[in-house]
Amino acid sequence: MVPKLLIGGRIAQGIGAAMLSPAALSVVTKTFVGEERNKALGIWSALGGGGSAIGVLLGGVLTAWAGWQWVFYINLPIGVVVLIALSRMLPAELPVADRGRLDVPGAVLVTAGTGAAIYALINAGDWGWVSVATLSTLAGAVVLYAAFAVVQRVVRSPLMDLRILARRPVASGTFMILVATALMIAVFFLGSFYLQHYRGYGALRTGLLFLPVAVATIVGAQSAGRAIGHQGARRIALVGLAVAAAGTGLPALANGPVAVVVGMSVAAAGIGAAFVASSTTALAQVTHEEAGLASGLLSTFHEFGAAIGVAVVSSIAAASIAGSDGSGFSRAFTFTAITAAASAALAAFVVPAGKPANHAGVPIH
Repeated sequence: MVPKLLIGGRIAQGIGAAMLSPAALSVVTKTFVGEERNKALGIWSALGGGGSAIGVLLGGVLTAWAGWQWVFYINLPIGVVVLIALSRMLPAELPVADRGRLDVPGAVLVTAGTGAAIYALINAGDWGWVSVATLSTLAGAVVLYAAFAVVQRVVRSPLMDLRILARRPVASGTFMILVATALMIAVFFLGSFYLQHYRGYGALRTGLLFLPVAVATIVGAQSAGRAIGHQGARRIALVGLAVAAAGTGLPALANGPVAVVVGMSVAAAGIGAAFVASSTTALAQVTHEEAGLASGLLSTFHEFGAAIGVAVVSSIAAASIAGSDGSGFSRAFTFTAITAAASAALAAFVVPAGKPANHAGVPIH
């Protein structure tokens, strides 16, 4: 009964987060323009990335002092306080026109495609990366995504206007946030398993070791938010991903908890900067009416990146997670470093050059 209740609760949390995240980002995009938007997106990225690391820290403290159940109990009073604060602070908006019925076929297809892709990646370590089971499941995911794209072109009220992804800024921004989120979740996942399961550290000690990671994420995002208006998103993305590659490369080359914590902290600073570059690139030039759609796309790729990050590194490090051999962690950190380095090289070509506009411009195709 407890596992079913736990899974059900997590599903409910996921549904709430899926509604809250794009709404929050849309508020930021609609409220600020120009350089103020860049700074606001820096704060948004710092709170998002830093909040994830702080969650690991607080989770360790609560688990050690009050029990793991309090990881869930604590959300209730926090949620009530935030709800009251938002009802007083958020500006009232005029109701929007009816946009038609919910695109149920599109929602089913994209959910099934994502589920199939994640299922294949999670089991690739057991099935084999080039096995028939893995490749056929991934092929099924591609077919489902293709069917989703077809449905979006023919239904009256599509779940997603895919034409916005044809714009270079939106496409490159969503790509970067997928990579940055995958890197962040991979680092957190590997770090927590390495410290707790391989090194045998308690929940409190592991949580405290994530404090510098949280600080580094906030510093990286805040610094990028202030610098992006002068340096441009391409340079911030390239530097951020390169720093992330260097950070994740450290625990791949040097064994020990110090190398892991230092490496995670360095990587977190670069990932925080990459978050700012991705959100600024994708959102800086969308119109006011498109802010909600663009924010929803960013949030979707953010969640997809998180799922991919966990699925891939858990498959690579499966032997080390289950046993006492630490070589799987080294391989997983090596893969993460290579991914970050390759993404930095790709960002140099796909991210538009130039500085973000200092006004709310029209979309560029």
